Amino acid sequence: MNLRSRVFLVGWHAASRAPQDVVRAVMHVAAEAAWLAHGAGVRQLEANLRRVVPGADDREIRRLSRENMRRYLRYYGETFMLGRMTPEQMLARVRPIGDQGVRDVIDAEHSALLALGHQGNYDLAGAWATVHVAPTTTVAERLEPPEVFAEFVSLRERNGLTILPLDPGKDVFRDLLRAVKGGGALVPLLADRDLTERGIEVDLFGHRARVAAGPAALAISTGAPLFTTTVRHVRLRGAERRAAGSRWGIVLSFLPVEVELDRTLPRAQQVARLTQAWVDLLAADIAAHPTDWHMLQKVFVADMDPERAARATRPEASSGG
Repeated sequence: MNLRSRVFLVGWHAASRAPQDVVRAVMHVAAEAAWLAHGAGVRQLEANLRRVVPGADDREIRRLSRENMRRYLRYYGETFMLGRMTPEQMLARVRPIGDQGVRDVIDAEHSALLALGHQGNYDLAGAWATVHVAPTTTVAERLEPPEVFAEFVSLRERNGLTILPLDPGKDVFRDLLRAVKGGGALVPLLADRDLTERGIEVDLFGHRARVAAGPAALAISTGAPLFTTTVRHVRLRGAERRAAGSRWGIVLSFLPVEVELDRTLPRAQQVARLTQAWVDLLAADIAAHPTDWHMLQKVFVADMDPERAARATRPEASSGG
């Protein structure tokens, strides 16, 4: 394990025990330092924000990226402290909107699919959902080094989630199919970035981007309803803040993806159309709340290296999960 990873893990363990105000202050300073350093991640974030907010000048983009980094590091701080949150605090920190449709699906002993972006605190959203909606199964990108990945998996499993690691060569799509077909499950998938090179090219803010095929492919394969699910930070005040034990909570919105599919079309075309439909809903929310979209990686085709873009457009690339 390298020094950076050791520091990260030591900081994580310290944050799980330190006073909350101290953790928040440290993460705020870390956000400011990362923003001022203007490294590759922040530069990519700003390149992405320029697509979200067309016409914004450099000063406005820098302002947005600064607030975005503050919220991104707040997410990490809150996640580090997730294990000591009481059920009452969790309930007070999450404000669900449109969740009745998902609950109706679960009550009928069916499964619901959720397509998410890297927004707000999606770990808090997952912990809340598995307690207050249904048992939750999701996929996690395998991180390096393994010790860091193990900590994230352990954290999520302690909060009741079932985690399927996304390993090279592993057919995680089959595992997801089993989870969905078993009924009564919530299957949220972070899908606004293609990790497999088997994703779908979509229109995102008027530019070509690549996202995961999994949500749409699962919905078409199983008949499970698909919801675009958005997450954003919200400041809490008064009694709500006291109950939450925090200045911040999240708004968790469930948006049904309603698109009529022509089942006579090839499956790849159906997946592409359904994917574009959930992406359109996500894009509208990102445009309204750009500082909650923590996308520090390349998602737009124009930013990708030519070799990766070529691999992604091969015919077999669109058939997987």
